[in-house]
Amino acid sequence: MLTKYYDFNSGRVTESSLWRSTDYGTTYEKLNEKVGTKSILSYLYVSPNNKRKIMLLTDPEVESSLLISLDEGASYQKHSLGFDILSLLFHPEQEDWILAYSHDQKLYVSVEFGKRWQLVHDNVVPNRFYWSRLGLDKDQGMIHLEITVSDGRSQYITCKLQNCSDGNKGKPFPGFIIPNSLVVQDEYVFIQVSVSGQAVHYVSYKRHAFYPMKLPKYTLPKDLQIISTDENQVVAAIQDWHQNESYNLYMSDYRGLFFTLMLEDVVSTGGPEDNVMIDLYEVAGIKGVFLSNKVVENQVKTYITYNKGRDWHLLQAPTTDLQGNKVYCEQPYCSLHLHLHVSENPYASGNIVSKDTAPGVIIASGVVGPELSSVNVSIFITSDAGNTWREVFQEEYSVFFLNQGGSLVAIRHTPLPIRHIWLSFDEGRNWDKYSFTSSPLYVDGVLGEPGEDILIMTIFGHFSHRSEWQLLKIDFRPIFEKRCTSEDYVTWQLDNEGEVCIMGMKRIFQKLRANVRCVKARDQYISQMSDSCACTEADFECDYGFERQVDGSCTSAFWFVPSASTRDCITGDSFFNTTGYRKALSNNCTKGSLLKYSPRQQKCPSQAPRGLQLFTSEGTFVATLGRNVTFLVFLEEGLSSMTSITVDFGDGTAISYVNISSIDDGVKHIYNKVGIYQVSATASNHLGFDRVFLYLHVSCHLEQVQLSAPLVVIKDKAVNFTTTLRPSSVGTVTYFWWFDNKTEPVVTLDGAITFTFSREGSHIVTVQALAGNTVHQDQIRVAVYDYFRSHPLVFSSNLDEMNPGVSEWREDIGRVVKTCIVQVTGINEDQLLVKLFPGLPTTAEVFLVPERRSRDGGMNEKWAHLDQLSQVLLSALNQDLIEFTIKPGLQVNVYATRLSPAPLVDGSDSGHSGTAVIMLVSVVLMGLAIFVIYKFKRKIPGMNTYATEKPDKEQEVIPAVTSIAVPNPEGDELTSLDHVDIQLDSKSRGYLPSHTDIKLSDEAPRVF
Repeated sequence: MLTKYYDFNSGRVTESSLWRSTDYGTTYEKLNEKVGTKSILSYLYVSPNNKRKIMLLTDPEVESSLLISLDEGASYQKHSLGFDILSLLFHPEQEDWILAYSHDQKLYVSVEFGKRWQLVHDNVVPNRFYWSRLGLDKDQGMIHLEITVSDGRSQYITCKLQNCSDGNKGKPFPGFIIPNSLVVQDEYVFIQVSVSGQAVHYVSYKRHAFYPMKLPKYTLPKDLQIISTDENQVVAAIQDWHQNESYNLYMSDYRGLFFTLMLEDVVSTGGPEDNVMIDLYEVAGIKGVFLSNKVVENQVKTYITYNKGRDWHLLQAPTTDLQGNKVYCEQPYCSLHLHLHVSENPYASGNIVSKDTAPGVIIASGVVGPELSSVNVSIFITSDAGNTWREVFQEEYSVFFLNQGGSLVAIRHTPLPIRHIWLSFDEGRNWDKYSFTSSPLYVDGVLGEPGEDILIMTIFGHFSHRSEWQLLKIDFRPIFEKRCTSEDYVTWQLDNEGEVCIMGMKRIFQKLRANVRCVKARDQYISQMSDSCACTEADFECDYGFERQVDGSCTSAFWFVPSASTRDCITGDSFFNTTGYRKALSNNCTKGSLLKYSPRQQKCPSQAPRGLQLFTSEGTFVATLGRNVTFLVFLEEGLSSMTSITVDFGDGTAISYVNISSIDDGVKHIYNKVGIYQVSATASNHLGFDRVFLYLHVSCHLEQVQLSAPLVVIKDKAVNFTTTLRPSSVGTVTYFWWFDNKTEPVVTLDGAITFTFSREGSHIVTVQALAGNTVHQDQIRVAVYDYFRSHPLVFSSNLDEMNPGVSEWREDIGRVVKTCIVQVTGINEDQLLVKLFPGLPTTAEVFLVPERRSRDGGMNEKWAHLDQLSQVLLSALNQDLIEFTIKPGLQVNVYATRLSPAPLVDGSDSGHSGTAVIMLVSVVLMGLAIFVIYKFKRKIPGMNTYATEKPDKEQEVIPAVTSIAVPNPEGDELTSLDHVDIQLDSKSRGYLPSHTDIKLSDEAPRVF
């Protein structure tokens, strides 16, 4: 026995003690010295196959090790661990085989009862690993795993015990599955696959191929829980699309493939570790008997079935209460309702208990009335499997089976200290009160010897809230006078409200006579079965696609179209054509109406294929360029041996198979180009064909999206925004645009869009590009004004060597250039904007914008102010005054854009002098410049003008100018600039102001 001391101040276990008793709890030996006085133990495990083998785990926060005992805890060997164990899974047959799951999602295996460990696999999903089962799996040492792969997807694989290399991995299902969906239970394997955003549930029977589980057509599960796989039949709880706190119960055929409704609106509650608890209780000892709590008109009522869900009815309330008073309770307005939660505490009995060794006896807490309630709860007992009930306590008690169910022990469930227990030797009809302690004890739980034949019980608790634990041993052996003989038993026959033929047979059980105090032997509770009953309609449930009517008959559902050829014709030459009924799998009736309701074997007719399905193994319509895509093909109806399958991948390649069974593992294909492909599958035979299409988006991974737009734009004028992707071709891309802080985006399939800003100011424009499962974003800030001026800029070539081609670098250089211009010219920084363009050579554009505070005067004066600033800026640029240091020793100059100079030396044989040609061109250009200046009254050279368009004036384009005169800082004489300033872009961006004749001051602006 392991005890731990929890320190509430530190929030952790600070001490532990290990105890051992060899005399059924009379004395205990403390084993701390044998396991290490400083060791803090966290868990104790006993091998389910050999009770002599015990394993202890230490607290991983102190040390990571385990202790092993091979002699029922008398001695221990300590072994260090290289990982922290979160949980263990023992092999159901091999006592030394153990799986260990670590905190970092790795799975380890030991075949030496924990002495040595070997890594099986990493990225294993918690609680989704299972041992193989002999007779079903190829190898006894096989492990079923669900592992996490990229993008939050999972995969179902199998591994050999000590060799889980890629070459030894099995993939029973070829595609990806929904995370946390693998369930391996008995003959069945369950998974979920996402198809078009919906979960599709698949099942494999006896490790064969996976097929979609067939639920009633309009059952759209939000959640599915596997409840039971006993007797070659699956019971599943499904929360349908319209349900929130209840589930419907369904049961399957032997393959777990076709499901029919068992019970609607069953109560569910949340359990530990986010598990769902369904209010369904299977009575032990009697097959086919279940209790369930069902919601009926917003009331929770308890129902019972004796034929595994075919028929349900309310529980009959006791005829009298505990005091013998008559109980007036008439169905359906009043009945007995029970709490059906099984205890999660191994030291308590729970709300309801039954035992295989005590057939027909059920003990539960509940109430009598119109619905289930948590107030005025009493304890009820039935001795005939739920036909009649008796009230035995009017408070909550924990009731335990003693002597293999031959006797009962009850302990009051209360927060107060107690001194007494109650014993019954007649299945709870009469109780004897016994004192087990002289001082009242706060009871925390009950310990018993492992196994069913308990005659010794240990109660543990506290005498006070501050006292240490007390263990009190109760030995019931002196109460029992002898060993039971055949004369001490009577027979009891199971019935359902008088009907003795249940599940096609009569069942007779042996029970101890009332008040006989004898010790039962292990084999003296054997049930006896009489001859099978003749089959009646009550032995059959409705088959898939059929629903039970009020009169009990099964008729076809409105969505079901019975076919002469069924799904069984996929695998054989004959099939069983349904009559609308199917016999319950555990029903043993014979003859009678068996032939009337049983399916009739027929030869599969020649029929064209029907119900062809095609989808990818990942359940999506997106694939990655250059990677394998697995297509899954299913055919609901059609002769497998006669039906060929052709899959056309849409890229000019196709593949054919002689029959559909050849592609159970899927069809793989690799696409070498991005695009949208029409994939088709065609099933055909000599009677016809069926074809289905799938449109697959093949894309490559999007790495970046870059948004381009002018830095400054004109109010009420359309602006073009464009995007550049890297790589440029990634397949189908969806763009989401946000303008003016709007919460709803504009969605396009084109990477360009036009937008008009209706107000001045700074605006943020955001674009997101969605390609496959990848989303990238870019964002820019756009300044909107009524008018502005701009100048293109170039840099000395040494800057190109430092250009990394990233936006942050361009922003930093733009900020440096702006600072230099402000320092040299004295222009207000709020009126300057600089933007560098991507690519080489490095270029930029500088914008002159209106002042934030509106200037006094008319529009002419505002324009004149910008013109003066432009002259100052161009003067500074053409005098090489704008420069900055990008790193020590590396100076970068900024220029206004100009043409590349012509060669000074003519290498040809022409007789004309190169110098003369240059002089001639200069004279012509000077004359043209004088004419232009005169014509346009000294408009500013080397700049672009932008303004709001006026409909009553024609647009005028500003021509390029060869040179300008600027003031000499040393004096008043005008000096010709050394650099010829020629505008490269002949297309003027934006619009000219409506005032074409702008008067400038005769005084040239100063250079600051």
